Amino acid sequence: MSAPQPHALAVAGSIATALADPQPWVAEPPGNGRIWPQSLAGGAAGIALLHIERAHSGHGDPATAHAWLHVAASGALTAAANAGLFFGAPALAFVTHAAADDSGRYRGALARLDDAVMTLTRTRLTAAHARIDCGERPEMKEFDLIRGLAGLGAYHFRRHPDHPITGEVLSYLVRLTEPLPAGGELPPWWTSVAPNGEPSSDYPHGHGNLGMSHGICSALALLSLAVIRNAGVAGVKEAIEAICGWTDTWRQHDDAGPWWPGYITHDQACTQRVDPSQRPRPSWCYGISGTARAQQLAGMALGDHTRKQAAEAAMLATLRDPAQLDRLPEIGLCHGTAGLLQAAWWMAADAHTSQISAELPNLAHRLTEQLSRSLPGPELLDGAAGAALALHTIGTGIAPASRWDTFLLLA
Repeated sequence: MSAPQPHALAVAGSIATALADPQPWVAEPPGNGRIWPQSLAGGAAGIALLHIERAHSGHGDPATAHAWLHVAASGALTAAANAGLFFGAPALAFVTHAAADDSGRYRGALARLDDAVMTLTRTRLTAAHARIDCGERPEMKEFDLIRGLAGLGAYHFRRHPDHPITGEVLSYLVRLTEPLPAGGELPPWWTSVAPNGEPSSDYPHGHGNLGMSHGICSALALLSLAVIRNAGVAGVKEAIEAICGWTDTWRQHDDAGPWWPGYITHDQACTQRVDPSQRPRPSWCYGISGTARAQQLAGMALGDHTRKQAAEAAMLATLRDPAQLDRLPEIGLCHGTAGLLQAAWWMAADAHTSQISAELPNLAHRLTEQLSRSLPGPELLDGAAGAALALHTIGTGIAPASRWDTFLLLA
């Protein structure tokens, strides 16, 4: 889908070689607070994805992928209230499905994991619908990608797009966009909590979150992907239009191009004003990497070429602005250059011009230079494994064979 970049592929291979043996990780896991084996963000499950992708694409050893998956499946597995796409049974199910692909391998393990994830999903759906029935506002963890139903929906959409549970999650996300009885001017996904996900006296009226990781852009991306792949449900296009209408209200413009704030406070909603200093860094979690891709997907789903082109213009302006790129000193998928690279690669693949694609080699070079100057941790979301996956994508020039970046809702 793009010209291969041999140097990027070589760097990705070097990282994978350094992370080939899981035993040092088992003996002394990284002390970053996310060391549970089933953590997609910081545990063995995330590092397994690197080796799974390399094995599927013919650049790695399936035995290495299996060894990391074995470590990821060790220890206590949770499907409790804290489980989600990035942690616990859903995370392990996502990685196991990526490893199995269409081979039929891990069939028994996947069946047990599916049972756990479906039970968890239906419990969450029941609570979410009860909350809506009461006319209350949601917490972020109800619907977001990291902990909520958008993340669980991403797993089901990848694992079994035609299963009823996938439609149930999509239907919930549609209902999330429908006005609450006493909603006033605030959108129905306006949360009751602070941006950290907890109640706070600093946010007595909650906030509206636009981010891909914790905000409404995750719902926008998943609903749009469902339409693009003909897996939509009743009301899905209206839901996409409702989200787009709100995000359009908050789209800003400056000398560096279009951008969207990460979140909106109640005071800002009342004054309809966002300070220019609130432009977020161009990361996946809250910045252009996530929001522009979600907008591009929405444009594709709705056949809205103006929206699609505006999203691509936002990404292109960022890639051409050294000041914006300098705001990403980190390497990772969540907060750093790897996330921007993976999002830009997909946006280039779906763009009608080659302008974004022309900027990708420079961005890949920037990431390899950052890696040469740092000693990043091994983890997927903020560390070397995620950077290697982004470099592997641009290095091969083809879409991920394992579709690993479904967990970012980039594709």
